[in-house]
Amino acid sequence: MNDSAYEVVGDIQAGGPFVFTCEHATRNLPEWKEEDAEREILADHWGWDIGAGDLTRDLVRRTGSCGVLSRFSRLICDPNRYPEDETFIVRAVDGRSLSFNRDVDEAEHQRRKDLYFDPYHDAIDRTVRERIQLGTPVRLCSIHSFTPVFLGKVRPMEIGVLFDIHHEAAFRLEGALAEQGFEVALNEPYSAKDGLAYAAERHGKGNDIVYLELEVRQDLIDTEAKASAVGERIARALEWFAPPVDEAR
Repeated sequence: MNDSAYEVVGDIQAGGPFVFTCEHATRNLPEWKEEDAEREILADHWGWDIGAGDLTRDLVRRTGSCGVLSRFSRLICDPNRYPEDETFIVRAVDGRSLSFNRDVDEAEHQRRKDLYFDPYHDAIDRTVRERIQLGTPVRLCSIHSFTPVFLGKVRPMEIGVLFDIHHEAAFRLEGALAEQGFEVALNEPYSAKDGLAYAAERHGKGNDIVYLELEVRQDLIDTEAKASAVGERIARALEWFAPPVDEAR
C-alpha cells in the first residue's frame, strides 16, 4: 500500500450504487520540489484536473457511495493512460522541460509505475470487488475536468459523457444531465472510443460492470462551492445511471 498514490473516500459498506474514480485529483509532487517557473504549469490543467477532486468527494457524499482518488500529479505519471503511451510521462509543457522529468529513463519509468500507477489501480480493483461482494449492483464513474478553451478553440459543452460500449447508459445519462440544465455532449471533448478513458475501461471491463467517464468543464467547478452546486445537479442526473436493485450479476 502506498499512501502517496491514492486515497479511498466514502463508506464501501454503505452500499451506494457507485464507485467513483478521479485520476487527476491533485497537483501534488510527493517526492519532488518544483522549480519556481513550474508552479504555474502544475496549477494549470497540465498538473491536475481542476475541481475534479472536489466534485468527486461531493458526489460520493451525495450518493452514499465510495471513491478512489489519486494523490500524485498527472505529470509524475498519468493513471489515465497506458504505461506504454508517450504521454504517460510528459517531459515538457509548451516547450518548457520539467525538472522532475528531464532524466526519466526506463528504470525510473518502471519505478513510477510500480510506486504510483499500480497501487492506484490496485486500490480501484479492491474497492470495486469489495462493493460487488456486498451483493448489490454497482456502476463505475470516472470524474475528470476539461479546459473551456483548448488551442484557441472554445468548448461550448459543459459536460461530456464518455463511453465506448455502454451506449444506452450514456444516452440515458446525457438526457438526465440535460434535464438538469447542462449543455451535454457525447464523447466530447474527448472520446472513450479513442482509448482516452483508460481507467474506466480497464476497471469496468475487468470487473464486468457498466462504466462511463464524465468530463466537466473546469470553470464550473474551480471552487469548492461551485463543485458542490454542480455536484447536486449531477447527483440527481446520476439516478438514471444507477443500477436497478434487482439487476442480476
